[in-house]
Amino acid sequence: MADNNEVKSRRDQHLDRLRNKYPDKKFEDDEEIYGQISDDYDTYEAELEGLRGREKSLSDMFAADPRSAQFLTDMHNGNDPVLGLVRNFGVEIKDVLDDPEMQDRIAEANKEYVERIANSKKLDEEYEKNMDNTLDTLRQFQAERGMSDEQIDQVVDFLLGVVRDGVMGKFSTETLNMACKALNYDADVAAAGEEGEVAGRNAKITEKLRKSNKGDGTAPLGGKNGQGASAARKPQSMFDLANEAM
Repeated sequence: MADNNEVKSRRDQHLDRLRNKYPDKKFEDDEEIYGQISDDYDTYEAELEGLRGREKSLSDMFAADPRSAQFLTDMHNGNDPVLGLVRNFGVEIKDVLDDPEMQDRIAEANKEYVERIANSKKLDEEYEKNMDNTLDTLRQFQAERGMSDEQIDQVVDFLLGVVRDGVMGKFSTETLNMACKALNYDADVAAAGEEGEVAGRNAKITEKLRKSNKGDGTAPLGGKNGQGASAARKPQSMFDLANEAM
């Protein structure tokens, strides 16, 4: 039996991937399509460069002391880290811990450890508290705007993506555009209204000036060569015309 399923071109397949990844975009013209592809490449290259940097740091550490690699492998496999230290660095590690000259440095290291654990616990508690409030806010936000679960999920996914990018020290063009729109929206609306009002006033002033330059076609009365009419009526200044236009 013949297969009647339509075989999509590589271009259409790639467009489907982009539209699934960015559901808020239509990708109907080449500029938007290739612009997004370029942004994605930049992101992938930045991530790859970061992975290479971290890989090199680990490689350098392992090359300097191969025992560290085995110690980390043992911990990854769930082995006791204390036994791992002895297994990889020898029982001399106990002598280092008992060395009187090392006590101050060991105490300082232990202090840092205790503070880190305490801060971690505090952050966990703060996170749980904030998350409860955030869930209530999301439910209210969704109800007020009549959003579906899929829509509110997309909003949260976008925000989480921004947070992850911030932690990694990267921001995409899409995120920057969203930030610009969010920050400038009210200002742009106000500026547009003000520009429209100024444009209207300028149009009235221009019309007044045009009529003033043309005159009304009536011959001046009194005075020699029309001088009496000029003296009787003082010409309007730009300020007079502007006040009349307002």
